[in-house]
Order: sequence, then C-alpha cells, then structure tokens
Amino acid sequence: MGFEIVVIAILVFAAVTVWKGVRIVPQGEEWIVERLGKFNATLSPGLTIIIPYLDKVAYKVITKDIILDIAEQEVITKDNAVILTNALAFIKVTDPVKAVYGVVDFAEAIRNLVQTTLRSITGEMELDAALSSREKIKVRLKESISDEAIDWGVTIKSVEIQDIKPSQSMVKSMELQAAAERERKAVVTRAEGAKQAMILEAEGRLESAKRDAIAQITLAESSSQAIQKITSAVGDRDMPVLYVLGEKYIHALDNLAASGNSKIVLLPADLQETLRGMLGKARSA
Repeated sequence: MGFEIVVIAILVFAAVTVWKGVRIVPQGEEWIVERLGKFNATLSPGLTIIIPYLDKVAYKVITKDIILDIAEQEVITKDNAVILTNALAFIKVTDPVKAVYGVVDFAEAIRNLVQTTLRSITGEMELDAALSSREKIKVRLKESISDEAIDWGVTIKSVEIQDIKPSQSMVKSMELQAAAERERKAVVTRAEGAKQAMILEAEGRLESAKRDAIAQITLAESSSQAIQKITSAVGDRDMPVLYVLGEKYIHALDNLAASGNSKIVLLPADLQETLRGMLGKARSA
C-alpha cells in the first residue's frame, strides 16, 4: 500500500514536471521566461520546453496590432477657446523585452503620451486652425511620440484623430457671435442702402435743378431773340415788351380759365392800353 502511494506520488510529480516544462505559445504572442527571477528567454509561437521549477513564464505579450482608445479631453487653444478631442492609436510590440521591462504598462504609457502630446499640439493652434488641420495634427502627433515608443519596444503604426469639436459652451458662444455678425451685416446693408438712396435723391435734385436752370436760360435766350426780332421788324421799342407781356398775360388768363375754381374770366376791353399802363407803372417804379 505504501509502495503504491509512492508510485502515485512519483507519477503526479512527473506529470506536474512535464506540464511545467512544456509550453505551447499561440500565434500572435511571445512569452517572457525568467529563471530564478531574472530574464532568461523569449518564447516564440509553437511548442517549447523550459526547465521546470527554475524557469517561469513571467509575461505573455501580444504581438498583434493593438488598438488604444484615447479618451476625450478638453484642450484650451492659443486663442483661449475650449475644444474636445480624442484619438485612436494603432501600435505593435516589436521588442517584448523592452515592452515588459522598459515601462510598467506600455499600453497605458502610450495612451497618456498620446493624450499629453495631442493637448500640447492643439494648444499651440488657434481654434479655426485646430478644427481644420486634422491631418496636420495627426502627422505631428505620430512624429512626436514615435521615438518615445521605440524605447518601450513599441512601434506606432498610426494615430487617427477621432474628433475635434468645440465644447458646448464654445458652441453657444459661436452661435451668439454668428448671430451678432449677421445682425451687424444687416445693419450695415440697411445703412448702405439708405446712403445710396439719399445720394441718388440728391443727385436727382441736382440734375433737376441743372435742367431747370438750362430751361430758364434757354427760355430767356428765346425771349431775348424774339424781342430783338420784333424790335427790328416793328421799329418800336415798347412793342416787343408789350408783346411779351401780352403773351404771358394771356397765358395766365388761360390757366385761370382752366381752373376748376374759376367761373368767370374778365378780359380788359383794351388789352394794349392795359399792358402799356402796366409797363408805365413798372418804369415809374
């Protein structure tokens, strides 16, 4: 009975030893083996054998591409605007030894590095530039963190900016600013329209006055020419004046007769003597 117990113990020990010594590393991983607490070897995918009880698989490192979600954060731009930005980082472990011994948690380190670098880059830009320069920010971000990542055995394959947008308070401020700008443009447009209308009205009055002056000058010249012709034809100095006054007098009576308020129009019996009397009074005055 005692012999059987010993045999069973030996078999159990052998099974445990084999189990500890034989390792199957899956594809897409590399395992870090430590011997007595010190780095010893890196196990590649496949079947491998280690020394039981002396060797220990300390770390299992994924060598496939890793996607890191960079949490959204607030950033203050150069012109003191608040924006929200987040990103995705695509990384790959190329040196498992550096990845596990160079930093405590390489994924968290890369995530924090991307956050701080992104905040630094966008903080140097004004709001409009930050919102419209996504590709430029992405290139600068990758260049800035690649050297640090290499020291940790990690290669930055790509960094994508998921979103860059103003904060809620900034959106409200921008909406108010846009409304104020639209109102300002409307006021300027109305003022410019009123100004143009006043200019056109003044130009119209000026043109009308010029035309009235030209008409009066033309009329005066025509009257002068008529008087000269009548004087040369009749030879009487008073006759041309009487002619012009009589014409104007008759025209005035004609307008008076055409008026709706006028019922009776009286004409002097001797129009010529009446005009002479008017002319005499004008001269005596």
